[in-house]
Amino acid sequence: MIVPEPVQVQVQEDALAVRGALATARVGLVDREVVAEVVTLCAVAGEHLLVIGAPGTAKSLAVRRIAEQLGGRYFEYLLGRFTEPNEIFGPVDLRRLRDGVVEIETAGMLPEAEIAFLDEVFLGSTAILNTLLGLLNERVFRRGATVLAAPLRVCVGAANHVPHDPSLAAFADRFLARVFVDPVADARLEELLEEGDALSTPGAVPPVSAHALSGIDRLAKAAHSCELGSVRPVLATAVRRMRAAGVPITDRRAVRSQRLVAAAAVLDGRAAAEPGDLWTLPLIAPTADAQAASRDVLADLIGAAGSGSLCHAAEEYSHGSAARARRLAETGRDLLARFGPGPTDGDRRLRLEAVLREIDAGFATPDLGAELATVRDRLVAAVQS
Repeated sequence: MIVPEPVQVQVQEDALAVRGALATARVGLVDREVVAEVVTLCAVAGEHLLVIGAPGTAKSLAVRRIAEQLGGRYFEYLLGRFTEPNEIFGPVDLRRLRDGVVEIETAGMLPEAEIAFLDEVFLGSTAILNTLLGLLNERVFRRGATVLAAPLRVCVGAANHVPHDPSLAAFADRFLARVFVDPVADARLEELLEEGDALSTPGAVPPVSAHALSGIDRLAKAAHSCELGSVRPVLATAVRRMRAAGVPITDRRAVRSQRLVAAAAVLDGRAAAEPGDLWTLPLIAPTADAQAASRDVLADLIGAAGSGSLCHAAEEYSHGSAARARRLAETGRDLLARFGPGPTDGDRRLRLEAVLREIDAGFATPDLGAELATVRDRLVAAVQS
């Protein structure tokens, strides 16, 4: 399929705008960049995301930060055993109730949100989860006499662990992508302490650079028409390998995985998918162990993967050197832009040196590539200034 040039140019411009929003959202996020990037991927794909991790691992912070940069109406709530439906969907309109009609006042509530975050999502009551099921699957809110087309781009659910209750299986399956988070590694504790302290200072949170939700919508439209024909045979091979490795992939999840592949392509500024975009496949595996197994059996298919916009996520789910190079180049550029010109000392110098060490430990000079080599030269100059 030949893509008209104006359409291709628009895709590239929107991908660059989203990349800028992600760069701003990542400031101060330590080891949670993947969450922000996968939220963006799912928003373009029109799918939902489940984030699994212990309390206190900054799940909500990562979602909130990218939601601020993307713009649009945002809804966030912590569910509990005793949460009432009206806390999520809105109260009954008492004026209409006097006439015997049950209508819901949805202003400011989940049915009118464009990006949503539901913490402890599996603790919701049966009434809440059943209503959510239709909202997530059909983007339509139905309750009483109220029927509303929901503008929801992506819903992020969070939980401490994957539910084992079979009655929750259908609901959990509506979250196509899953990200598992652990506490920040010991090697990055100094960075965590510095950034966490800085973000607690009033006015320290990066300002919104430009709302990118309109760009997300255009990219979502482009993803619907993304050319997938050339990668479908490789995708089928990948799914067969995952199933053979014991990863439970239902037919529905296999079909919908194409949406993540298409979203990865357009976020990289392309109107046609490539085999490298299959780095998104481990995301559909239901457990952390299954995701690790998926990376292993797909190593030869996704090892050369990379993404200009989602560099941290592409590295996490491909474990490839190409994705690592893109992530290091992006990290280096972010630090250089953040610290600005002039002499660097103290913590700033240590941060620059840490990136340099990681580059030199992972790549021989001939293997750097032009992009990473340029960033490395700039880092060396900044450290020596």
